Amino acid sequence: MQKEHISGDSCYDYICVVDFEATCEEGNPPEFVHEIIEFPVVLVNTRTLEIEDTFQQYVKPEVNPKLSDFCISLTGITQDIVDKADIFPQVLQNVIEWMRQRELGTKYSYSMLTDGSWDMSKFLNIQCRISRIKYPSFAKKWINIRKSYGNFYKVPRNQTKLTIMLENLGMSYDGRPHSGLDDSKNIARIAIRMLQDGCDLRVNERIHGGQLMTVSSSGPLEGAPAPQMPRYRN
Repeated sequence: MQKEHISGDSCYDYICVVDFEATCEEGNPPEFVHEIIEFPVVLVNTRTLEIEDTFQQYVKPEVNPKLSDFCISLTGITQDIVDKADIFPQVLQNVIEWMRQRELGTKYSYSMLTDGSWDMSKFLNIQCRISRIKYPSFAKKWINIRKSYGNFYKVPRNQTKLTIMLENLGMSYDGRPHSGLDDSKNIARIAIRMLQDGCDLRVNERIHGGQLMTVSSSGPLEGAPAPQMPRYRN
């Protein structure tokens, strides 16, 4: 690997990789309301290029509390697991506390990173409405690794699925597909490899007024703010 670049400047001190798992039904009927049932975070240190820490909690769904057989077999998350879990606002509070303990947004700069746009623009957005809380400010901008990967390695969009990205980098998936934590760890492995290869991973998407928007790579570089628990909606 290019050792000289490893100690080089990354845009952020840390990257928080998030890959939610949500309730689902076979065929994904359009009227189905997706609720987050697993909230993982994988903390990548961009200086050491290692996974420094992980967070994982399951979430109790409220609109459709009973998981479909399809969802259970896809995610490996059982009914018993979600029945015993906290509801989303409490889990979000725990995530924020975990991030604060690691001094993200205060001592260290950081950005969120996801595999595609949906985790933030769809799943988190919908979940905050269900839970009647405002959208958290720390998740309003993120790195969509599919876009970064496609631009950096000059590959078409159909080459940016998680397993294909790994394969193209000579890696294979490690763990259980559609486990949120395992997915996040594998996404983190791709991010680390991209940093090693000299890619400047930086925020390229944001949500504004509930709408997904692109962030220009020529704009000013901003890390995410220190995480705070959002207020409840009226």
